[in-house]
Amino acid sequence: MTLDDLKTGERARVIKVAAHGPFKKRLLEMGFISGTDVEVIKYAPLKDPVEYLIRGYHISLRHEEAKNILVEKT
Repeated sequence: MTLDDLKTGERARVIKVAAHGPFKKRLLEMGFISGTDVEVIKYAPLKDPVEYLIRGYHISLRHEEAKNILVEKT
């Protein structure tokens, strides 16, 4: 399952970042590291982007970006 499959209020644990190059590095810098818990806070009115809570920070990602993060529900 990927991060964009989660609904508002659901929690999951990051398993892997499947992106490549500078984008993967940026996701890792934002805290999307294997074993880290993430929660879906809310969707924007038009469903894109989505606000996530990870390591105490609120981060917004587009669905296209969130598809690169593999997670498992907790």
